[in-house]
Amino acid sequence: MNNQISLLESNIGKALLGKADKIRLAVVTLLADEHLLIEDVPGVGKTLLGRALARSIDGEFKRIQFTPDLLPSDITGAEVYNTATGEFAFQPGPIFANIVLADEINRTTPRTQSAALEAMEENQVTSNRKTYPLERPFMVIATQNPQEFEGAYPLPESQLDRFLMRISLGYPNREMELDILKTHQIANRVESLTPVLTASDVVAMQNEVCNVTVDDSLQNYILDIVSATRELETLRLGVSPRGALALYRAAQSWAYCDGRNYCIPDDVRSLAVPVLAHRIIPKGHLQENRRQIAERIIESILEQIAVPG
Repeated sequence: MNNQISLLESNIGKALLGKADKIRLAVVTLLADEHLLIEDVPGVGKTLLGRALARSIDGEFKRIQFTPDLLPSDITGAEVYNTATGEFAFQPGPIFANIVLADEINRTTPRTQSAALEAMEENQVTSNRKTYPLERPFMVIATQNPQEFEGAYPLPESQLDRFLMRISLGYPNREMELDILKTHQIANRVESLTPVLTASDVVAMQNEVCNVTVDDSLQNYILDIVSATRELETLRLGVSPRGALALYRAAQSWAYCDGRNYCIPDDVRSLAVPVLAHRIIPKGHLQENRRQIAERIIESILEQIAVPG
């Protein structure tokens, strides 16, 4: 494993106990220069992950609590009149940070959701015809409550497609939860973390990830998986070309985290479900069980398609 990545993951793991596999997926997303969607019940450590990640890379962290009355300008910023100069000046919103936690993104209206997702897509904010770039690294960790929770606005498929992965942290096992109970009065574990990387280190690694080799056979393997989702009669929507590119980039990042400059089939197989399941729509299933059905479909496709040698 890449030594720097090992340090980063273990540092985050000091705050988020017992979630090494989820921490790896978050780091893979960061180094792929992409964004992460966490769909889970409240109180399982979603905010903790974002704060620990930001502190570990010595980056700026901002949390945005999405509510029904949140306005787009509350996220991106707005022109504010300066009485001293008699001019309007742009006041940056909380989206201007290295790690941004968009908490309960499905609690706000589609118009406000779009403002955040547009900044994610373009890595910039436009106000009064002026463009303001977002500083790298820039990663949004959006959290979303399951659809059966009251007061949720489901993210449309075109917006879900902008997240590299969708994961769930899940409840801790009994041993880890007992450890949480025993240490909850100790000084905040996140505040005690010291950075193991800098923001510029992360940007350098993101650039190196782009140079990880993906063999032609693996590129065709990715396309075989994606094409299979478009041909299934049980699906109303298959994976888009953006989804194929997302799996490609995620595989590069996973290989880099493992200390390799080339991808292997296991990189693709390990990431297919978190990268692709939220990009397909099964026919005839309710919103609340769509996720489980979609994940099983991707797993079934992986079993049927031959793995390149």
